[in-house]
Amino acid sequence: MIKPKQLSLNNIYAGCLESFENDKPKFLSMLEEHLDIDALIPLSFKMHFRNHTGRPREYSLSTFVLSLIIQRIFSIHTDNLLIVFLTYSRELREFCGFDKVPDASKFTRFKQDFKDDLKTMFDALVDLTEPICQDIDSKLASMTIFDTSGIEAYVQENNPKFINALIKRLKAWKAAKGLDASYDPYKAAYGSMPTHAEADPAIKQMYINGHFCYSYKFGMITNGLGIVRDLNFYDENYYLEHPEIQVSKKDDSPDEDKSLADSKALLPTLRGFFEKHPLIKPSVFLGDSAFDSIDIYNELLGKDGLGFNKAFIPLNSAHGLKYPDCPINEDGVPCCPNDSTLPMKPETSDSHLRCGMPTLKFVCPMMSWVKCEDGKYRRRTSCENPCTDSPCGRMFYVYPEKNLRTFPGTVRGTEEWDDTYKIRVTVEKSINHFKDSFCVAGRKTRNALTSEADLYLAGITQLVTVLLADSIHQHKYIRSIKPLISA
Repeated sequence: MIKPKQLSLNNIYAGCLESFENDKPKFLSMLEEHLDIDALIPLSFKMHFRNHTGRPREYSLSTFVLSLIIQRIFSIHTDNLLIVFLTYSRELREFCGFDKVPDASKFTRFKQDFKDDLKTMFDALVDLTEPICQDIDSKLASMTIFDTSGIEAYVQENNPKFINALIKRLKAWKAAKGLDASYDPYKAAYGSMPTHAEADPAIKQMYINGHFCYSYKFGMITNGLGIVRDLNFYDENYYLEHPEIQVSKKDDSPDEDKSLADSKALLPTLRGFFEKHPLIKPSVFLGDSAFDSIDIYNELLGKDGLGFNKAFIPLNSAHGLKYPDCPINEDGVPCCPNDSTLPMKPETSDSHLRCGMPTLKFVCPMMSWVKCEDGKYRRRTSCENPCTDSPCGRMFYVYPEKNLRTFPGTVRGTEEWDDTYKIRVTVEKSINHFKDSFCVAGRKTRNALTSEADLYLAGITQLVTVLLADSIHQHKYIRSIKPLISA
């Protein structure tokens, strides 16, 4: 017979405590152990939150910030759905620090009232995560990649019925007037679409992801690891702060219109980024052909510019290349004077001048190293119709500083160019990750303050992920911590 054991109050309490700890999801336990959100909130943010009303608050600052980060980690797309999760999950509610769940309006007011503070917190986390990125891969961390996109707003102009109704009216007008086939109602409909949404002038008509929509435009800078370094929301306030940006009307080509807008936003964005983070000094810039402009190359690579050593920007097919001494192909590589289809071979990129000016050396495409009678290897050309009397063939030196667009610190079409430029896709992946996983897109809002706050919260979430992945020594999770949720 088993002798019964009398339980004391202490044993009962210990058993309940153990049950509570074991019942808590592993992911929340990991966050609780490795994430101190209060230590990541800037002092200015805490002071503004404390002094905003002049009376004690019902909810603490860390509870709001932590719950909104959790919302993006779990890809909870709406605040109402977040409230449902908090209501029915005791563990999640207690982890965030809520005694009772606030309503949706409190989350919205928090974003709108403290949007600038969220941006300050994001900028502070950028400096905090920079050493981690450098430790993971200094080469990728030294890259700067920029791109723009848009957050589609919940407005009537984005409803397909809006444009379809307009096309239907124009078709009826064409039939009533008896116009010939030269009148295209679809083109007329695009031309008559308003430049901004009726609900908010900041919601501009844009051409993103292959279609027209009404969106809030934003720009993102990442490094080669795909970790966000800077976010900018291009609204009226941004244009007022940067009067050098001239916003022009759309032209006949939507792709060119987007390119012009991107090229105008680049330099002010980069200058602002380096002013906020003077200790971050990347050496390589990557961008698409929208930035193929002489002014941009001079600013990126020039002596008094932003300090980049190389710029990986494809040539815009609309603008040709010229070089006075020899033919140039579409990649900017010098070609054989007798056959413009044969690109010359890049050999070195060292300085051969006393002044130290960097040079790029190209040699005859038919040149090879041959062992001579004295046992030494020398350049020899096998060209049947040589353009020079030299046995090693034609050599051509170019000076990048004299033509930065043609030679932006590197040579297009080489293995280095191809391998490096592939990394540019990381900024597009990050933008899609922000929109889908971090719930920036698809929200039913038409308020610019809320949309901007959501963008900064997404950036904060990714940087918190970097800190968490580094804390648990799992750098493979720096872009997304979701695999740990199901572990």
